[in-house]
This record gives sequence, C-alpha cells and structure tokens, in this order.
Amino acid sequence: MPTLEEQFGKIDVYLFDQLLRGRIVPGMSVFDAGCGAGRNLVYLLRQGYEVFAADANPQAVDHVRALAAQLAPTLPAANFRAESLERLSFPAPLADVVLSSAVLHFARDDEHFRAMLLGAWRALKPDGLFFCRLASSIGIEAQLVHIAGRHYLLPDGSERYLVDEALLLSFTRELGAHLLDPIKTTLVQNQRAMTTWVLRKP
Repeated sequence: MPTLEEQFGKIDVYLFDQLLRGRIVPGMSVFDAGCGAGRNLVYLLRQGYEVFAADANPQAVDHVRALAAQLAPTLPAANFRAESLERLSFPAPLADVVLSSAVLHFARDDEHFRAMLLGAWRALKPDGLFFCRLASSIGIEAQLVHIAGRHYLLPDGSERYLVDEALLLSFTRELGAHLLDPIKTTLVQNQRAMTTWVLRKP
C-alpha cells in the first residue's frame, strides 16, 4: 500500500482540506496556474483527473511533464505549458478547478497582479472553484518593511507583493464571485503570513 506521501505528494494542507470536503472530486478538470514542480498535482494525476498546468519556468514544466508521464501517461504533454498566467494559450474556460498556490505574491506591481489573477480566473469554468494561497500582510503589519507600492520585506528576509483583506474582498466583488470560505490566514512565527482565498465563479 502506498504511503500518504506517495499518494498525495507534498500537497498544500489547505488544498487537502478542499479535497476532504468534497469540493474537488473525480471527473473534474483541474488547472494549476503556476504549478512549479507539481507539488499539488500528485494525487490528482494518480486519481485520473484531467490536469492542465502552466508555469513561467520551463524547467518546472519539464518536471511536471515527467511526473504526469509516470502517474497519468494518457494525458497529452500539451496539457503542461511553459507560459505566464497573463499570456496563457489554453482555450478559456478550461477547467472546473483552478489552483493558484504561492504564485500571485510574485507580482511585480498592481497591474501585474491583476493580469495574473485575471489570466487564472479566465481559465475557470462557470460555477468553478478557485483556490488561492498567497502571502499577505494580515496579522504581521508591524513586522513588515515597506519597499514600494504593495511590495514589502518580510521577517523571513524575502520580498513579496502583499495583499490584505480589503484588496481580496474588492477583487471578489469585481469578479462577481462569492467566498466559499471566510478568508483564512496562517501566521508563521517571525516569518510570513499566508492567506487562503477560495471563490466560486458565477
């Protein structure tokens, strides 16, 4: 019997929570918008989901293609593309579920953040689930060093584009979406704050 790590990989625990609650089920198509090396795709590939993924890093996409070839060899290599979220070549809408895990906080500025978010959102089918995890300022405001705009130096030494509750709620309204869960933030002691933003597309 495979171990839990073999079944699920290094899946984000908050994405795992969505699976446990039955919001992502077999038969759905899933697009990982900014997939990295595919840490959130192991279980989905193993279970036969129709998986698509994109990342601006070609080496990361090569890794995901190799992972898919091992776990879901019937999926076409074209499902995994090296491209930025604001310039996706996939037809829209694409998937029942869009994942954006630790991606949007790499935005260069407000315009870039909006472009990445809207690129991922366009890939989502009506009534689809949008799952997003990103760094925020929520709960660690006093520990941040402002650089410019929404860019801050975090206590862990990294620089990130940081959202807050007001911005996420503003985009929720602009997208015409509704929150499936309250906005939740995990504080990592003296390092960062990571916020989970889960939406349903109308």
